[in-house]
Amino acid sequence: MNIILLGPPGAGKGTQARRLVEERGMVQLSTGDMLREARSSGTEMGNRVAAVMDAGELVTDEIVIGLIEEKLEGDRAGGFIFDGFPRTLPQADALGALLDKHGATLDRVVEMRVDDDALVGRITARSTCGACGEVYNDVTKPQPADGKCSNCGASDFKRRADDNEESLRTRLLAYYKQTSPLIGYYWAKETLASVDGLGEIDVVAGAISSVLEESS
Repeated sequence: MNIILLGPPGAGKGTQARRLVEERGMVQLSTGDMLREARSSGTEMGNRVAAVMDAGELVTDEIVIGLIEEKLEGDRAGGFIFDGFPRTLPQADALGALLDKHGATLDRVVEMRVDDDALVGRITARSTCGACGEVYNDVTKPQPADGKCSNCGASDFKRRADDNEESLRTRLLAYYKQTSPLIGYYWAKETLASVDGLGEIDVVAGAISSVLEESS
């Protein structure tokens, strides 16, 4: 099963993707992770990525699609989670064409709905483990009292520089201008399902699991 997790920054897509990887053996295709991996790989595609990033330029859709295609050519028994891609309608068209080329399907697009004001409150309280990426929140999931990550035991906690209200509202504006049209796009293709993205992590995971079970 191949799915897209769709939602604004901070909706919890990465957290839920990691749950699906652990529970279903799916492969998470995060644009940022793929670019970092490619940059250090030494492959022809990796060298292209490094050249673009070192020049301070934006990585083109063509390059990202190329990286995704490399992943599709590997083991895909558990299916893929597209996290952070597509972000625009042209990218959605390109992804659809790529899947068709490889005889694959996009089985479900899960929209993680959020209330913007509540999202701002949640994200400004967010921190992550610098070692494994485990997410904490000052209100709903505080950092452990012993100062060690509950997932990996590291003690290197970080807050993103742009996890403040002004920056988040700018990122939300970009999402609504560029990415939210995908909601209607995938609704028209009858692949869209929506869940409440602001619930407890386990509750959201259960809702996503129910959607996927209905689709399988």
